[in-house]
This record gives sequence, C-alpha cells and structure tokens, in this order.
Amino acid sequence: MNSIPAELAAGRKRFTYDDYRRLPEGAPYQLIGGELVMTPSPTPYHQLICSKLQLHLAGFVFARHLGIVLTAPVDVYLEETETYQPDLLYISNKRLSIVEETRINGAPDLVVEILSPGTGYYDLRSKFKVHENSGVREYWIVDPKIKSVQVFYLCEGKFALDHEVEGQGAVKSRVIEGLEVRVESIF
Repeated sequence: MNSIPAELAAGRKRFTYDDYRRLPEGAPYQLIGGELVMTPSPTPYHQLICSKLQLHLAGFVFARHLGIVLTAPVDVYLEETETYQPDLLYISNKRLSIVEETRINGAPDLVVEILSPGTGYYDLRSKFKVHENSGVREYWIVDPKIKSVQVFYLCEGKFALDHEVEGQGAVKSRVIEGLEVRVESIF
C-alpha cells in the first residue's frame, strides 16, 4: 500500500496540487477538497464495465475524429485543491489544448464515474459539485449494483439530470452527438 510521504503528511490538514505532484508515481490518491484520498484498486467487474464503455466511447469518437477518450489513471487538474482521475473522460478536438504533458488542465467535456464502495460518496457529492463548477458539460454516473446510468447535463451552470436508464435501454450523449450506448451491453 502506498502511503503519503512523511514530509508531506507532517501536520498537514490541507494539500495542494504541488503536494499531490510530489507523491510517488502510481500512488493511489486523488486530491479532493484539499485531502489526499486513497482510491483502492477497482474490482474486476468495475474494470469490465469501464472497458466496455471505453470501447463504445472511443470507437465512436475515434471513427468520427471528434477528439480523445482517456481512462484512469490520468490526472485532471480542476483547482489547486482538486485533481481527479475519472474512470473515463472525453475531450473534443476544439479543446485539446487542455491536454498537457503531465495532466489535463481543465474540465473535460464529458466525465464518466463508475461507482465503487471506496469512492462512491466522492463521485456523487464532492466531485459532482466541482465538475459542475468547473464546467464539465456532461457527467455520467454508472452504478454497477443496480445496473444503471445517470446522465447529467450542464445547463446554466448547474447539472440537471437529463435521463437515467436502469437494466436495459439506451443512454445518449448531448456532448458527443449521435452517441448511444445500450446499458445491457456494459453490465
């Protein structure tokens, strides 16, 4: 298990991106609200869902030359105390300038988070708000337990639930025009 280096942890209550960068490569942390939050390895089922979604998104995006699709771990810097590693993200061609050598510097167009016991609270609360405030245009919450996908769309600076599909049916993206994913194909 990777731990926070002693020189970072000594008496610290709030961390910044500078502190986060000093973690050893591969350290399983995200910087959420100034806290270094350990994110345990995902389960095989989580990874299977992520792989299937990635195939759908990346296949659609790359075939149409719309932008890029990336998977965790990749750092997304949103604020000095907020650096996340979304399960999946999409950045359109016109916004590729936010892709830097060591991080994504700004809000992706679309973020997908697959809920897990260790990070679900953050995905639904803290990260939800920061993604909203940072300008992520679309946010998908995938719940493996109930086999559902919620699609939130940024409308006048706030996320609104666009639609939710549980068990079977299709989710559609507003940000990636024409993208439709059958939920039964990912669970």
